[in-house]
Amino acid sequence: MKTLIPLLIVAAAMLSACETVQGAGRDLQSAGQAVSTGAQQVQNDL
Repeated sequence: MKTLIPLLIVAAAMLSACETVQGAGRDLQSAGQAVSTGAQQVQNDL
């Protein structure tokens, strides 16, 4: 839960920075990639 709130804040900032729907899609894709990378690192550490 502690990591979810900062992630949501970053996602909101990214969405507010884009001006088009296409830009929003790219921003969401980047955020999803960051989450996937973080999850993979945690899994590798276990």
